[in-house]
Amino acid sequence: MTFPMFTGLRVSAFLAWKSIERGSKGTLALTIMIIALIFVNLIFLPSIISGVVRAFDDQSIDFDFGNLVIEPREGDQYIDDAANLQRKVDRIPGIAGTSPRIAAGVTYFYRGRNAASTLYGIKPADERAVTKIADRMVEGEFLSNGDTDAIIMGTTLAGREGEEAGGLPSLRGVVVGSPVEVVYPNGEARTYRVKGIYETQSISIDASAFVTSREMNGVLGLHDQASIILVKTDVNGREAEYKTELLSYGIQEDIWTYQEKSGGFVNQAIQSFDIITAISALVSLIIAVVVVFIVIFINTVNRRRQIGILKAIGISQGVIVNSYILQVLFITAVGTLAGIALTAGLTIYLTAYPLAFPGGPVSPDVEASAVIQSVASLFAVSVAAGYIPAWRVANEDILTAIRG
Repeated sequence: MTFPMFTGLRVSAFLAWKSIERGSKGTLALTIMIIALIFVNLIFLPSIISGVVRAFDDQSIDFDFGNLVIEPREGDQYIDDAANLQRKVDRIPGIAGTSPRIAAGVTYFYRGRNAASTLYGIKPADERAVTKIADRMVEGEFLSNGDTDAIIMGTTLAGREGEEAGGLPSLRGVVVGSPVEVVYPNGEARTYRVKGIYETQSISIDASAFVTSREMNGVLGLHDQASIILVKTDVNGREAEYKTELLSYGIQEDIWTYQEKSGGFVNQAIQSFDIITAISALVSLIIAVVVVFIVIFINTVNRRRQIGILKAIGISQGVIVNSYILQVLFITAVGTLAGIALTAGLTIYLTAYPLAFPGGPVSPDVEASAVIQSVASLFAVSVAAGYIPAWRVANEDILTAIRG
């Protein structure tokens, strides 16, 4: 038993295939190529923007804040009994490490040059467990727990001889082994030997320096206190859950996620990126509509007599329209597959050779949901663009169509 619907679909498929087979191969290839490039544009820009956001998140976690930041309660300058709080947090399931930091605004002096910036006092072993600054040493070595006369600093603060830092604090020429004088907020001055220079591509961290908390405690007269405690979690992306978990353990200090600490700039940037992405996607889909419409319109106009004859011998209007819809689906499917192949190639290449951004190397971050959405959008607008000219010509009177 044969169902009329399937018979009509088979006839539409036959007509579509014959039209593709007898049509211009150059036009077909060009149309497929345009669809492929449109698909790449729909995926590539959002994936790059997603990669930029991911790189910024990684940078914030790895160098600036960890996943969570514990700060003193409002009105307090330091977290008191920091060691006990640190042990308490370390015992919470899902916490990979904690690192207390003492922060002080200081002035650095080197060969008659000076720069004002932040100096952090850290426990080197704890800092290694939370951040990746120790892995980004470009010269010299990271601090050791027993260091009291050593300092490490970022490439921006160290600077290069004769180079300006574009408004950022720079001593313009510090190298490993250089003696750098540091004047603390309480007026006390200490001279340190530069043990290492690091580069994280985080603007604030590369313009700062680190000594051991043991040394800074001695200078500032602190005991078991911290300006902040960085918290590293086992899993990224669940900061809000971990924040709630820490609060449930009765921690009274202020707790922030890294998103909240860097939120203003990041949210504005993401909103701007979203607008750019939406405009780019809209333009791409409009191009797809125009291209498919023109191709099908020219195809149907050139075959008006053939369409009239098909209608005269009993082929229904729906079958004819469906034949053109199937052509559109074929072109869009092949173009989308070609676009997926191009996107995969670009992603592999840019993963191996990332783009250089001020915040660090960026590679595309292609999300499955974005691919599915782009495929669905491309097919939807293509079918709509192909249906309109096919329906208009197929809807003509038989004699008018035959006369051309």
